[in-house]
Amino acid sequence: MDQNCIIRPETPADHRKVEHLVREAFWNVYRPGCNEHYILHCLRTDPNCVPELDLVLEREGEIIGQIFYMRAVIEADDGRQVPVMTFGPLSIAPPYQHMGYGKILLDHSLEKAAALGAPALCIEGNLAFYGKSGFVPADRVDIWCHGCPRGTQNPHFLFRALQPGFVGSVTGIY
Repeated sequence: MDQNCIIRPETPADHRKVEHLVREAFWNVYRPGCNEHYILHCLRTDPNCVPELDLVLEREGEIIGQIFYMRAVIEADDGRQVPVMTFGPLSIAPPYQHMGYGKILLDHSLEKAAALGAPALCIEGNLAFYGKSGFVPADRVDIWCHGCPRGTQNPHFLFRALQPGFVGSVTGIY
């Protein structure tokens, strides 16, 4: 990692700066404007948020990145509700994008999620980026996104096992 960077938990004093960063990172990327910063604002009070995985990346004292995790479940085909996690947004300030900071923050957070016992992650994202950190299209492991017909490929619905033996032991709807 860049010698001038640290990854630390986000604090309430960071919220406004982080929301601004998220807005700037997503502005006009997927549609005109964005709402990712507002979604993050609302999710902070959700009981499923994982405070230990609400992280910021600082470079020389400036917050340049953030990631936010939540608990989620897979409704398994065998009737179980299998706890997993999801994350998002993952944001890097525009001047620092495409320089490896997103992967540094993501990989650090994946290690922490595994250490907290998360068996797997399901996310919506770009396989070109997330594939570098071990994510695959979820349909390859028979995990399907709620609201999408089973059997329909969704190249943006991604999966990554964090614990050995998870793949093949659970199939179902996220």
